[in-house]
Amino acid sequence: MNRTRTHTRSTARSQPRGRVRPQGGGRTPSGPPAEFALPRTLTPALPPVETFAALDLPAPLLAALAAEGMTVPFPIQGATLPNTLAGRDALGRGRTGSGKTLAFGLALLARTAGKRAEPKRPLALVLVPTRELAQQVTDALTPYARSLRLRATTVVGGVPIGRQTGALRSGAEVVVATPGRLKDLIDRGDCVLDQVETTVLDEADQMADMGFMPQVTALLDQVRPEGQRMLFSATLDRNVDLLVRRYLNDPVVHSVDPSAGAVTTMEHHVLHVHGSDKQATTTEIAARDGRVIMFLDTKHDVDRLARDLLLSGVRAAALHGGKTQAQRTRTLAQFKTGHVSVLVATNVAARGIHVDHLDLVVNVDPPADHKDYLHRGGRTARAGESGSVVTLVTPRQRRGMVRLMADAGIRPRVTEVRSGGAELHRITGAQAPSGVPVVITAPAAERRGDGSPARSRRGRRPQRAGRRPAPAAA
Repeated sequence: MNRTRTHTRSTARSQPRGRVRPQGGGRTPSGPPAEFALPRTLTPALPPVETFAALDLPAPLLAALAAEGMTVPFPIQGATLPNTLAGRDALGRGRTGSGKTLAFGLALLARTAGKRAEPKRPLALVLVPTRELAQQVTDALTPYARSLRLRATTVVGGVPIGRQTGALRSGAEVVVATPGRLKDLIDRGDCVLDQVETTVLDEADQMADMGFMPQVTALLDQVRPEGQRMLFSATLDRNVDLLVRRYLNDPVVHSVDPSAGAVTTMEHHVLHVHGSDKQATTTEIAARDGRVIMFLDTKHDVDRLARDLLLSGVRAAALHGGKTQAQRTRTLAQFKTGHVSVLVATNVAARGIHVDHLDLVVNVDPPADHKDYLHRGGRTARAGESGSVVTLVTPRQRRGMVRLMADAGIRPRVTEVRSGGAELHRITGAQAPSGVPVVITAPAAERRGDGSPARSRRGRRPQRAGRRPAPAAA
């Protein structure tokens, strides 16, 4: 079962920020990753709730939850919401799929309900590391925002900036943004954060890992200093220590151990393969019935594998930071609808992609560290569903994989497999591909409004104002 522990913060906002300090460090007794110890807080937590109806939520929000079939909160929601609805800061750790979005989203919306944003001045802000996660958060919150007549907009790079400036000028209470594009809009004078009362950092550790920390801290320094801050992530390591100490004031802390949570709902397999047989093994796994995400290290390898799978008769598509946002959006839509059965991706897909009933993730290339492993694996076994994570390991990679699994606190099942073998089929559903090449076609017409660039009447792509280089996954 998931292990939880909850603390809370004082309601007094007069205390200076930066008083919460992590204690100790290193490995926990159970052996997961070297994270800083969760901070000790000063004020007893409000007790968790077992139903959304027990929360002090606006009636339209409760009705919207019921309409979506949501009556019982996930543990991280039931533990944090009584406190965050009261205005307390929050520090939440839980693996992807544990319900973090509504854990912060419902409090953010409820506390913004009844207010109206001035042009260019949002009232609530959610910062995320990737475009895909921004869209997922917006999609998840939209029906609840509408129930409260709150306007939400997404601010990300890779798409025309004009529509985003228009939404901000019209007034948006809630902004979900990647740091780079939000900074662009602020620099242009199209967004001001001095009225933001509730700020959320989702997947804060990845923002730190991607080099966004200077932008994140600069943005946090612009929101209302007495406002509410919530930080949620699947892992909490020393990279977010600065954020916790500087911006959270005696937060309610809720931790669902990501490693323990993953073990209870996933099967973890390490498959020993020979280098000469790895390509055939990968192809047979890809040809299985059902959808699968396959992770590789580089854009070049992703494109090459996707191309090889198509030639083998597997409906595959590539996803990485080198694709345009229109291509990324279209590929994800095709994968979710089943038009594409295999998504071949770099770590750009390791966060922020939610696909229902995805029961297999394959690390064709072993991840670089335990955090990448947990986030890749978090694409399956979401919201209590079952799933498997399979990692293909050649002889020279075995020692490193043993260390990585130890750091992640996971004991995988280790099996020697070969292409065409019974064990490979039993574990992954692998089968021989058809051998008939397939072509994945784009929609017949790309229309404005779906995030894809449309052509002008003269057949030229319109110039994108304000576009700037951004990190690959932003």
